[in-house]
This record gives sequence, C-alpha cells and structure tokens, in this order.
Amino acid sequence: MGSHDHHGHHHHDHGHAHDHGHDHSHGHGQAHVHAPANFGKAFAIGIALNTALVVAEAVYGYIGNSTALLADAGHNLSDVLGLVVAWGASVAAKRAPSGRFTYGFRASTILAALANAVFLLVATGAIGWEAILRLREPEPIAGVTVMAVAGIGILINGFTAMLFASGRKDDINIEGAYLHMAADAAVSLGVVVSAALIIWTGWLWLDPVTSLAICASILWGTTSLLRGSIDMSMAAAPRGTDLVAIKTFLLARPGVSAIHDLHVWPISTTETALTCHLVMPSGTADAFLMETAHQLKTTFRIGHTTLQVETHPDNGCALAPDDVV
Repeated sequence: MGSHDHHGHHHHDHGHAHDHGHDHSHGHGQAHVHAPANFGKAFAIGIALNTALVVAEAVYGYIGNSTALLADAGHNLSDVLGLVVAWGASVAAKRAPSGRFTYGFRASTILAALANAVFLLVATGAIGWEAILRLREPEPIAGVTVMAVAGIGILINGFTAMLFASGRKDDINIEGAYLHMAADAAVSLGVVVSAALIIWTGWLWLDPVTSLAICASILWGTTSLLRGSIDMSMAAAPRGTDLVAIKTFLLARPGVSAIHDLHVWPISTTETALTCHLVMPSGTADAFLMETAHQLKTTFRIGHTTLQVETHPDNGCALAPDDVV
C-alpha cells in the first residue's frame, strides 16, 4: 500500500483524509459553514415576529378597509413560509448521509433558495393584482390605523433583515431571507407614505400606484436570487469561481502534464466540490494530493476535492471501474 498504488488510474477521494481536518476546523471556506449553525435563532425570531405581524395586518387591513395592508399581510405570510423552508433546509443540510442520499440533504438548501425566489415572485404578483384592482375602483381607507400598523411592519421587517445581513454573502438562503425582509420593510414604508399622502390630499389612487412601484423594485431584487438558485440547481460552478485560475493552478502543479474532466459544482448553498483527472506520467504520492486539495480549499474555497491520477493520457478515453456510480 505504498505511494505506488497512486501511479495508475487510481481514484483518490481526499474526503477521507482531508475532510478529517476539515471537520475539526469547521472550514468549508471560513465563514461558509457558520450560516446554518448561527442563524437558527434568527430564523426563530424572524418567524415569530412576522407571524404576529401577518395577523395584525390582516385584522387591521380588514377593519381599516385597506387592500394595501391586506396585500402586505399576504406578502409577509409568503415570507414566513419562505423562512420556514430555508430554516428546514439548513437543519436538513446537517443530517448525515444515508441510503441513496450519499451527500445527505445538503442540496435541499438549493431547493429552498429556489422556492424562496418563487414565493417572493408569487407574493409580488398578488400585490400587483390588488394594486390594479385598486386603481380601477379607489376606496377610502382608515389612514391613521394603516400608518400605525405598517409602521410597526417597517420596524419588524427592518430588524429581521438585520439579523440576516451578516451572512448574505456566504449563503444564498441567508441572502433570500435578507431580501425578503428588506423588501417587506420597503412595502410597509410604501404603505405608510401612501396612507399619509391620502390623509393630506385625498388622492386615493396614490395607494395602488405606490404598491405597483414597490412591486417593480421587489422584482428587480429577486432576479439575482432566482438566477443564482437556478444556476445551482443546474450544478453550475458557484458565482465567483474562477475556473480559468483553477485550471492554471492544477496544470502548474509539479508532475502534471495535462488535466481533463474538471467539474466544480455546489453540494449545498455553502459548500463547493471539485473533481478532476490529472495526467501525471511519473505518478505521485499522497502528499501531493493532500497539498493540492489543501491549496484548492484555501485559495478557491473548495472544501471537497476528489482527484484521479493517471499515468497515461489515453486513460481518459475509458472510465475506470471506480468512476462508475
């Protein structure tokens, strides 16, 4: 079992050796792994506060005859559902692999991100529809009540957005939660402003016009989340991954004459994997594989590397038995 074993087309999964250290260091890429662990309390607080807000907005929207406030309640309800899905996915992501799910349930975080984007689009469509109906038949509203409840909405949504602000660059699910809450704060602000102007001017059409403007801004903000989650669902390399730099790095490693079958894809919203075949005529040893994997982790934030070493370039034409899943 010397280093000679790696001279042929041997499949080396550094997961066993390298991930051992990886578990102790909690390093899927510095801040990456902290998102699911540290945001459980944020999810719980956000869900509790926003559920209370939904009830308040629904009740006072009905009493105050404000479809804008009812629409805001619907929007907040979709966000509560989105937070529940994202939280559930972050918990599922930590479950150990079992049966056919050899990666565990990490990919559920990607599905949750996609669901969150769809939730937001559906909620925006509902608000837009209410606004259009309101344009056709403007109705008087209980302006002071609407302003007070929507004002509380700004505070709750703004506070919840702040809970997720620090993790939004490292996890698309946290970004989704942040966008949802920031969008809700904007919606609530729009409701407050339009209600105030209606009280002062009597222009009932201001309410639906403001709602439509808010819808447009929400759609703009959701585009990035939707595109990112679809990309991840298609196993595209995560945004910011420099594939050219990775190829250059691997080709520059000592003893590597060529590479092929390079794949980089997201295992979850916070973890990235890489597989590649390295053509090395003189063979290699464990130290080379470990060092390469370590550098990929520290330089490119790729926490799961599997490298296959081949001594002959033509080995790539036929898959080795251990490549077949």
